Amino acid sequence: MLKALRSDGNIAPQSLSLVQQAGIVIGATAIIAICSRLVLPLPFTPVPLTLGNFAVLLVGLLMGSRRGFAAAALFLAWGAMGLPVFNPAGPGGIAQLLGPTGGYLWAYPVMAFVTGWIAERGASSFARNLAAGVAGELLLFAGGLSWLSIVTHSWQRAAFFGLYPFFFAEVVKVIVAAAFALRLRRRW
Repeated sequence: MLKALRSDGNIAPQSLSLVQQAGIVIGATAIIAICSRLVLPLPFTPVPLTLGNFAVLLVGLLMGSRRGFAAAALFLAWGAMGLPVFNPAGPGGIAQLLGPTGGYLWAYPVMAFVTGWIAERGASSFARNLAAGVAGELLLFAGGLSWLSIVTHSWQRAAFFGLYPFFFAEVVKVIVAAAFALRLRRRW
């Protein structure tokens, strides 16, 4: 069951076929894949600056917890199968899921689910979207830094490589995703 946004800002149930639901999830997965390919490699860290997590935030905010989770999980499946969906700075495939950025990638479905879950609770607003985005980013960095600390054998190096260089960019991504999702929801 898909939930559609009514003109009064409340969510009303609307049935879509399984084929339509699958099409929506596949389309959202393609958006995550395209945004993940838009990267800015940083010479001092194995973790590139990418728009992939911005897309995951947006998908979670717009599509909700279940479809957001499905889209992010399908993205990981496509990448594991060897499709060129992960950032091009890495080795691709399963190697990318086990490399320095693996923790961030594995966190994508959880990030989309939690972001969507918070966004679904009540009327759509910038503050709700912002809170959902911050929660999603916290989960993303918890997963990413945990894995990176295993790869680097140090929490300090993990934070140096995977948190500090990205803090400002992530704040901007959350704000833009929260505003953009609100505007798209109101337009629909």
